[in-house]
Amino acid sequence: MEPIILEIKAFFFNAQTDYLPYYRQFSFKLTEEMKSKDLLALIKEQNKDFSYPRENLVFRINDLVVDGDTSMNEVVEKLGTSLQIDPVDSYRSTNGLIINDTDFMKSYELLAPFASEDDLKYYQNLYALHYASETFRFDHDYIGDAILLLAHKMIQDGSEHKEEILAAIDNPFNGLSGCEYENNLFDACEHTAAIDELKAMTTAGDTNLFVNKIAQLLPKKPVKRADVRSVEGMHVAFYAGSDTSREKLKEVNAQIRDAGAFIVNFDRSAKLAGRSLLERQKELAYTKAGTTLLNALDSGAELLIVANTMDLQMFEEHHAAIVKQIGRDIPLALISYEDFVNLEEKAAS
Repeated sequence: MEPIILEIKAFFFNAQTDYLPYYRQFSFKLTEEMKSKDLLALIKEQNKDFSYPRENLVFRINDLVVDGDTSMNEVVEKLGTSLQIDPVDSYRSTNGLIINDTDFMKSYELLAPFASEDDLKYYQNLYALHYASETFRFDHDYIGDAILLLAHKMIQDGSEHKEEILAAIDNPFNGLSGCEYENNLFDACEHTAAIDELKAMTTAGDTNLFVNKIAQLLPKKPVKRADVRSVEGMHVAFYAGSDTSREKLKEVNAQIRDAGAFIVNFDRSAKLAGRSLLERQKELAYTKAGTTLLNALDSGAELLIVANTMDLQMFEEHHAAIVKQIGRDIPLALISYEDFVNLEEKAAS
């Protein structure tokens, strides 16, 4: 059997000497018992400037958060052999994969007056999940998903300080109202229900909540629905959001290919685009939506097929606000997946 070769692109940065981060390339043979920490040690052997933490070792492989004991065989099975190594939070990197993680316990201080020793232990076990929070991409001051899960646990455990706990996490600028839960852990954990329960317990959060509700009643200026007669020869991307499985993604890509179009892959094809944030954090919602649409456009797409009709409705009805928030025109045609299927059925008849 041919050996499996890992092609590694590793992150380098030293805040004391470097102005910007950079990457270096490495190649290693995958061994049966290799763990992610073994891979880091191999990189360190080849380049002494490579740095990583010896405690609380979490980092990203192809944007998914792993710990040091993650099996590299499992990584290859899921992500392939071309791998990019990054800090768990590049914004907080001080030396390679070593980060300034003081924000983790700073968030805990929000609930510390009401927490027990067991609560602290529970929170400390959520270190990786804290840094897997998708919201950090858009708000570096976000309190993190981990502290929200601790709040939910404390309330579920019957804490007499429920109102104080909710007030502590519901900061209108970087707290609960900015959380659209997405899991970037390699071994995924689903906590959407807990976050939704917390949101249902609160009514505060967005300082412009009343204004937002009024704005939803005002006439909107939706982008004109694309008049697409055929996708043949077009560069087409598919936005799945969180509603579509990997198998469905493959199926839709095959449909696009069979229709004679060129498939465009983009990083945010399976990321949430802010729809659940519209009522309480509209600017963050517009930023996420605009980032998603621009990611598809800048990846080469002319047409975006949208899986969920509610996502499509948001993109269309709030198009002007999204463009204003993101500061760029987004000349990307949009159609629903249902419209695409109907289009192909007509073409085949």
